[in-house]
Amino acid sequence: MPSFSSYLLHAPKKMRIVAILWTLLIFVACLIPGDEIPEVQVPLADKWVHFIIFGGFSFFWLCTFKRAVAKTGIIMLFVAIALGYLVELLQGSGITTGRSYDLYDVLADGIGGLLGVLFFFMLKRYRKRTP
Repeated sequence: MPSFSSYLLHAPKKMRIVAILWTLLIFVACLIPGDEIPEVQVPLADKWVHFIIFGGFSFFWLCTFKRAVAKTGIIMLFVAIALGYLVELLQGSGITTGRSYDLYDVLADGIGGLLGVLFFFMLKRYRKRTP
């Protein structure tokens, strides 16, 4: 029976659906009106959410490539940063209430994207080493 990591790294067509749904989740989550977001008592909770969702974004999209190499990872990092910037521009445009442009969110998106890329390649390297 194939392992979960094997499934993630060798099922590009199935992962494309996950990646598309995750991207839609980003837009929905980031464009919810600010007054509908529950308050939590976790320091920098908003930034942690950005790390996670953009880390997932880059990781899941890398899983859609049959042969992801370092260049693919770098491109995916820039796509994650661009998407984060676009989301922040939309928030700052007034399209949704209670949200605003935050450059630190773009930074958190980029860090999350980087973590997703690194996690993907670490998992890929680990997968090659295990029988």
